[in-house]
Amino acid sequence: MRLDRFVASLPGIGTRSQAKQLIDAGRVRVDGIPRKRALALRAGAHVAVSVPPPPRATVEPEPLPLTLLYEDEAVVAIDKPPGIVVHPSPGTRHGTVVNALLHRLASVAGVGDPERPGIVHRLDRDTSGVLLVARTVAALEGLARQFRERQITKRYVAIVRGRLMPAAGVIDRPIGRHPRERKRMSVRSRRGRAAVTRWEILEYLPGATLVRLTPETGRTHQLRVHLAALGHPVVGDRLYGARKAKGPAFPRQALHAEEIRFTHPTTGQLVVVASPLPPDLVGLLAELRAAGRTAAQSAHAATRSPGRSP
Repeated sequence: MRLDRFVASLPGIGTRSQAKQLIDAGRVRVDGIPRKRALALRAGAHVAVSVPPPPRATVEPEPLPLTLLYEDEAVVAIDKPPGIVVHPSPGTRHGTVVNALLHRLASVAGVGDPERPGIVHRLDRDTSGVLLVARTVAALEGLARQFRERQITKRYVAIVRGRLMPAAGVIDRPIGRHPRERKRMSVRSRRGRAAVTRWEILEYLPGATLVRLTPETGRTHQLRVHLAALGHPVVGDRLYGARKAKGPAFPRQALHAEEIRFTHPTTGQLVVVASPLPPDLVGLLAELRAAGRTAAQSAHAATRSPGRSP
């Protein structure tokens, strides 16, 4: 096992990001020597981890609207709206999901990283849908382990440009940082990590396709990158879609996390949480379907009109 994976599995740590911070800071020694994250551990090795006291949280609670899809003593699932980031960053300190969480559920303040308490996974700013949050350290560690071992199933729906074919398929292409544009990810990176996405067509629309997506891995921007690599970027995706692309316009990427399935970290029971399509995507689908009906009626009328005499 890699050193970072081993450290992440230890009680009280729970995530790869925390393990990375500890290793990079020299707080992890193998047989008395600081080692790199990719070190392959061998049986009998002695691993010592020095965990510093948690820093004081600097994220302020804010009374922001927050819709809960599921809630118990260990886990909550949020219906994340588009346009809001999950946790604070150097450029965004307010108006995040974490700010709202700390106001609604103050107990998450001591769960994991103070900057992202309770956060097990993320959704992009403009992606809507189900987001899991742990309310206890044990739940955080349990859910993080399930994500690492790919035991959690996530399903998304997206509206993509063009007619995606065939009716179902798999794209298996590694994803890594774009070689020139640091804000983008790419399937052409020399250091790409394995990434697999399954898709199935739900509906063909004028100039677009409604598709369901099931990622088997969790790389940054994975669905958006894979769909763009297929030649069918998500409608409204300004980062991976063509700037002057033909087809429907939309102010954000038309991507929604519709469902998540996980084993409850306390009870061991299967939990399924679903999120309905948000109003903006419902409206976009209605517009596209109406345009399709109009085009079909026009084509039908043209075939019924009398032709010219020879």
